[in-house]
Parts: sequence; structure tokens; C-alpha cells
Amino acid sequence: MHRAFILAITLATLASCSKHNDLTTEKPDTATNSQKAAPVKALAERTISFSGINWTVRDEAGTSGPDDNYWSSSTSNVWVDASGHLHMKIRKDAATGRWYCAEVTSQQSFGYGTYVWKIEGRVDQLDKNIVFGLFNYKAGDDGHHEVDIEFARWGNNAWPNYNYTVYPSSGDPDSNAHHEFELALNGTYTTHTFYRTSSAVSYRGYHGHTEDINNSFFPWTTPAGFPVSTLALPVHMNLWLFNHLAPSNGQEVELIIHQFIYRPL
Repeated sequence: MHRAFILAITLATLASCSKHNDLTTEKPDTATNSQKAAPVKALAERTISFSGINWTVRDEAGTSGPDDNYWSSSTSNVWVDASGHLHMKIRKDAATGRWYCAEVTSQQSFGYGTYVWKIEGRVDQLDKNIVFGLFNYKAGDDGHHEVDIEFARWGNNAWPNYNYTVYPSSGDPDSNAHHEFELALNGTYTTHTFYRTSSAVSYRGYHGHTEDINNSFFPWTTPAGFPVSTLALPVHMNLWLFNHLAPSNGQEVELIIHQFIYRPL
């Protein structure tokens, strides 16, 4: 196993609620801090196979969004282990002092149905400058056609760490549907889902690697009439630094995705 601060995800105590530094009093615009941004010059693509799907591992020659980070496809940042589990890591390069982030994107698109991630890692204890995202996204159309689960405090330890956001199919990106919760886990495994239809997106998390309703937490559905995306979209997973700030605790971060499942309608 690679050296790092390895985090583990599961069983949650819950509290509901409504993103910059501990000194920041104004939350950042969710549209400008969502997962995307046109890449700068891309390097040769690396492909991995995970959960029966081919994924492109992001690697760029310079910085790019979100938040002007460095991205690496190195096997020190992204790898699949002998058990078929995907590891994603933010690491500090000893030679340059740069922090390298990680992202993978499915090479196929997915439409209506259920999206399931089985995670290992204490996402409730991520440093305030770390963002872990599980999402659909249409490249080149920032603020539209996006469905997010984000584990992040957006640079402020006082803000909730578990975020659902759905961007509209058109119109003002600031009209996104958004809800936040405070996640506090006492174990190492969780399952996170959203369910897309032509009229709504519904979210739910679960204690453990299960979808037993008795183990569920934080259900939420977009408001009636909200213009959800009707497009088939790629799936992204990324681990990055808010405002390209190094982790305030100075530690590298590794998370493990045991499985991604898509069940079409």
C-alpha cells in the first residue's frame, strides 16, 4: 500500500444544514467551484479498467480547474489494486513541492437510472481544503448538465462536509438545486447513490456497502419542476484541492472506491 494519510468511509451520525478559508465568511459560488474546467494542454492519455468500465485518467502539463490544480495520471496517484479496487490519491511531489490531484472519467456515458459508489475512507474527516467528487458532467458546459456528490468543507471547518448539487439543463447556473449535511462517521465503509429520471434526481447514502433502506441516511430529491439534465453523461470521480491550497494538515490523502455500479431504468 502506498504511504499516505489513508482515509476510510461508512456509518454516519447525521445533522442537516446549508464553501473558502476559516477566515472566510462568504461561501463560494457553487457554479464556479463545481467539478469542471477546460483542460490545459493534455498529456498522453492513460486508461484503466475498473468495475467493468474503461476510464481515462486525467493528466495535464500545467494547472487547470477546478481551482488551478496539478493533475497526474501517475500510478502513484491513481491505480487499481489486485482486488479490483480503485485508489485515488493527492500526493506531494518531493522534487517540485507540487501537490498532484487525481481524476478519472468514464469512456462511456450513462443516462437515467441508479448510480452507486461503494467507498472506503473517512470522508467525514477530510482536511478542509480537500474535495472528493462523484458526479455526472457535460464537458464544456460549466454550470449545466451536472449531478454532484461532494465531500468538502470548501476551506472552512465550520461549513457542512456533505454536499448534493444538481445544475440545470439550461439557464442561470446559480439556480442550481443544492443541499448540505454534516456527516460524522464511526466506521470505514459507506455507499453513496443518486437516481436520475427525466424529472428529478434523488440522493441517498448508506452505512456500509449495502443499499438496505434501514441503513440509509440523508435522502434528498430536487424540487418539483427543477430542470434536470436529460442527457446521457460520463461519470467522473476526482480528488482535488480547494483554491489549490495544500492540505492544512500537510498530509497526503488516499481514498478507495471498491465498486461503481450503474443500473439503467
